Amino acid sequence: MKITTTLLVLTAAAAPLAAQPTVAPSQETTARRRGEDVGANYNAVNSFEAGYRFHSADGNREKYRSDVNFGNGLRLLGSHLTINSKDGHGGLFDELVLTTQGLGNDPYQSANLRLQHNRWYRYDMLWLVNDYFNPGLASTAGGHLLDTRRQLQDHDVTFLPQSKIRFFTGYSRNSQTGPGLSTGNYFDSLGDQFPFFADIDRRQTELRLGAEAQAGGFKFNLLRGWQQFEEGTAHRLLSPSAGANPSDRLTLNSLTRTEPYSGKTPFWRLAVLNERQSWYSVNARFSYVGSRRGFTFNEAVAGTSRTGSAAVRQVLVAGNGTRPVTTGSATFSVFPSRRWTVTNHTSFHQLGMNGDASYRETVNGNTGLNVLYFQNLAIHTFANSTEASLKANRWFGLYGAYQFSTRHVQSAESERVGDFASDPVRASQTNRLHAGSAGLRLQPTRAVSITLDSEIGRADRPFFTTSERRYHVLGGRFQYKIGPATIQLYSRANYNTNSASLFHHSSRARVQGADVSLAPRPWISFDAGYNKQHWDTLTGLAYFTDDLVNRDSSLYISNVHAAYISARAALGKRADLTFGLTRVQDTGDGRSSPNSGGLATQAPAFRAAQTFPLSYQSPLARFSVRLHDKVRWNFGYQHYNYSEDFAPLLGLLQDYRAHTGFTSLMWSF
Repeated sequence: MKITTTLLVLTAAAAPLAAQPTVAPSQETTARRRGEDVGANYNAVNSFEAGYRFHSADGNREKYRSDVNFGNGLRLLGSHLTINSKDGHGGLFDELVLTTQGLGNDPYQSANLRLQHNRWYRYDMLWLVNDYFNPGLASTAGGHLLDTRRQLQDHDVTFLPQSKIRFFTGYSRNSQTGPGLSTGNYFDSLGDQFPFFADIDRRQTELRLGAEAQAGGFKFNLLRGWQQFEEGTAHRLLSPSAGANPSDRLTLNSLTRTEPYSGKTPFWRLAVLNERQSWYSVNARFSYVGSRRGFTFNEAVAGTSRTGSAAVRQVLVAGNGTRPVTTGSATFSVFPSRRWTVTNHTSFHQLGMNGDASYRETVNGNTGLNVLYFQNLAIHTFANSTEASLKANRWFGLYGAYQFSTRHVQSAESERVGDFASDPVRASQTNRLHAGSAGLRLQPTRAVSITLDSEIGRADRPFFTTSERRYHVLGGRFQYKIGPATIQLYSRANYNTNSASLFHHSSRARVQGADVSLAPRPWISFDAGYNKQHWDTLTGLAYFTDDLVNRDSSLYISNVHAAYISARAALGKRADLTFGLTRVQDTGDGRSSPNSGGLATQAPAFRAAQTFPLSYQSPLARFSVRLHDKVRWNFGYQHYNYSEDFAPLLGLLQDYRAHTGFTSLMWSF
């Protein structure tokens, strides 16, 4: 859990590092593209870059595949084709735009197509392929992984795109297929862990129909849709296994598991938007989703127990349920003058979950357990907020807002074990949140702008221990821009404390950073930035070792330092050089050992899971030469260096180093 959190933190920390993209495709272009005539009515502009990728990786190749996953081979690294009618009145179409990236062998491939006739139709298509590799948590020692391909496609057609009454339809499909590996614990509570194979098969489709009309200064949008989800993942044991501990008598000789799961989700969406420029504005949205799902879990295993005797177990779980969701919102804004804006927003959200599930277990031919569960859950949320903003003059503006929300949760559950049925257990809880926010914007000179914002909130009965109860947020940004230079400084802090009947929880997050952009000459530019992100959480723990451990605590600390620098220079009229460097490092809390410092939790595994110092850095360089008005040669190189300072102390190692690059030719007209 904490490893996943840290990797997500590193991903978030890398967000400001957009100045350093992946080393291909190239950003440089050939000479100015004027296009070429196609027939008498169209003009075409085209550019495509084809080349070869190369790579080498040392260390943990599974971690490399999870993070980067680029391999060797020929690629259509990128392409862009635009065909337009010269007078806006073509025959079959007026505009065609096709953009692709990574086609061929890249693990991340995409294509976008737009085909439009100004009067009759517009067709938009998005196609994506993601070769996804997940080696699982390092603590599983390779017992869990996914090596799947996810394919997504989205199609939308709009009829009469420029009229006041438009009709549209759409279709989407999302699938995930490929091999996986999982583990299971069998035959007793102290049983061994056995790996088995999983054939991942998940599919989701959606069909949409709708219309939009404009009348009286309002836009009315109605959409009707149908979603369907199916999962047919099957698990099986490829060969008899002695498990993770071959010294015991436990063995698994056969395993089959099927988990068919399917559901249908019809939905409605309605939106009313005010488009007329006036002293007021009204917008409203409403949606209803009615989900119905059904599942079956059928598992049969055979092997030997801890005593060495034959053991056979079969588990059958089945159930179905409904999940209707209703949401609505309305926004009303008034503009008393050009300086004042007052907005009120009201929304509601209602969720219901109803369903039952049966559990039946057979051990060595005898029915050992037969249980029927029923559960009902309902969540009702209402929120209202009012905001007022004032732009006093060119250099000063401020705003203030107040929000109130209430959420009511109620549940009922019961179970039947054999012939004995329990009385329904009912529970309910209501949480109210009051929050206020305020901010201002200053621009004392044209070169300087300052923004400050704050928010404070109080909730009486949050649903989860980690939910926001007593929190406040403070943030600010300073920008100085003069000529070709821009400097930005920013800071944000978010503190939250919460307590429930069992535990206390507190979290603190602080982010400070700076970004600099400079272009002293037309042929050269620089970008650089640095930010520090701090997180710490102090949370109660309850867990089982041999007995229940209660009233324990965990202190998790993360200090992420992220920096980047990039430069781009035009070398004469024909060549361009780009350089970039990114470094991200989590210094943790400074401990030299995962079992020293921090809080004295009773389980060493929890002491080791309170900080994760690691580092990542990646330099890149790209060189591009224009060989002809329509042809350019490109070469790029990127290095990856990932190191986990905590992993050797835990007996794990996911470090890797990788060299990646490409060479390509780009042709444009």
